[in-house]
Amino acid sequence: MTSDERTRTEIDSLGSMEIPAGAYWGIHTARALENFPISKRPISVYPALIVALATVKQAAARANVELGVLSAEKGSLIDQACQRIIDGEFHEEFVVGVIQGGAGTSTNMNANEVITNVALELGGRPKGDYAYISPIDHTNRSQSTNDVYPTAIKIALSFSLQTLLDELALLQDSFSRKSAEFRHLLKVGRTQLQDAVPMTLGQEFHGFATTLGEDHARLVETRWLLAEINLGATAIGTGITADPRYAATVVSHLNRITGLSCETAPDLIESTSDAGAFMSFSGTLKRSAIKLSKICNDLRLLSSGPQAGFGEINLPAVQAGSSIMPGKVNPVIPEVVNQVAFSVVGADMTVTMAAEAGQLQLNAFEPVIAHSLLQSITWMAQACHTLRINCIDGITANEERLQTMVGSSVGVITALTPFIGYSAAAALAKTALLTKRNIADLVVESELMTREEVTRQLSPARLSGLESLTTAIPILDGTAPTSTEGEVHTSLEGSGQP
Repeated sequence: MTSDERTRTEIDSLGSMEIPAGAYWGIHTARALENFPISKRPISVYPALIVALATVKQAAARANVELGVLSAEKGSLIDQACQRIIDGEFHEEFVVGVIQGGAGTSTNMNANEVITNVALELGGRPKGDYAYISPIDHTNRSQSTNDVYPTAIKIALSFSLQTLLDELALLQDSFSRKSAEFRHLLKVGRTQLQDAVPMTLGQEFHGFATTLGEDHARLVETRWLLAEINLGATAIGTGITADPRYAATVVSHLNRITGLSCETAPDLIESTSDAGAFMSFSGTLKRSAIKLSKICNDLRLLSSGPQAGFGEINLPAVQAGSSIMPGKVNPVIPEVVNQVAFSVVGADMTVTMAAEAGQLQLNAFEPVIAHSLLQSITWMAQACHTLRINCIDGITANEERLQTMVGSSVGVITALTPFIGYSAAAALAKTALLTKRNIADLVVESELMTREEVTRQLSPARLSGLESLTTAIPILDGTAPTSTEGEVHTSLEGSGQP
């Protein structure tokens, strides 16, 4: 028999199984592999979850040693094993599927077995020597899946949230730089996909940056949802099998290990059964995804063409767009971000249904909650990264196209209505649409304003609102000027007012 074929026998309450000799996982994990061949994705696809599980087990070991319910020798070996996992080792041994029955018991036992067998090796003992260090009696001392698993999920989300926040901040900065770059480029604004009043391309990109900043702030606010944990609740919140001092002690160690500011929930029974925090967090994540997707919709519209679309901006060409149409380039980066958003929305519904389906003292569906949230937050961070690197940083403006569209847009006449009146403006707008004439030329030809006056009012700064009128708008009825509460109103004619 080769080393790859050697096994060790492990026993649980259901019987015995042969476990590969080299595996750090054991019989409980083996049964889960047989029972849940669902997702074909092991929990190790979420490194933050593996690290989070190890931090919880490490904090528990230190608390148990401090309270005298675990020997210093065994506690030290478990502690060292956890640290190696935190440092990135043995992640491939976390093999149970992300979707599993049992409220996360299989994940907890996978962690217990791997940590135990690493600890045994550190102590010079063979894997499976559970008489010395037991996955349940020692590594899982003072714990239950029902407090370990939700706590680990919240810690993993806290770690992952920071990555997403960092990427969102970088993406916001990227849009802000483009805003500055495009600050003087006038363009046609649009409402309901119809031409509206002018703005600058810089203002449009500044709006995108502001949106991302608001979402960053909303996500920061969710940290408190993840800070309240039920560690120490054990099975249903009564703390059975744990020292009365354990909850406070283990949270203190956990905060030192993770650098987080976790707090014990005031009602551990409620906290063990309730998944409302996950639902609220998911909703905020969905909001961010939807708003990011809307920005990507705008980018696809603004870059559409290049000949028969808006064609106002140019997205970087990152790959060929067609297997049949030569030279075609598609907006693939915004498209992939759109699809991430669709997935986040679906995941939010999954989290909502799982939260609702909880019964009595435990929600059995936290595995799908964990998978949904960790996938969403991971994909969101990666989407922000590729959008920034492969799209936003390389966007250029089609300046000639922008100038042509603004020059022929009837929307600019809105800026002249205070001076020539709505009726005259509407008539000229209709003429411009029929004749394709320039609005400024038509206004001057109608002798309603001078060329100088039109030019001043249709400057990019005034059209975009970057520069506003500082004096009263002139009256239009030709009557004598009047004074109201000290404000002087003058007619346009002979006033010299722009």
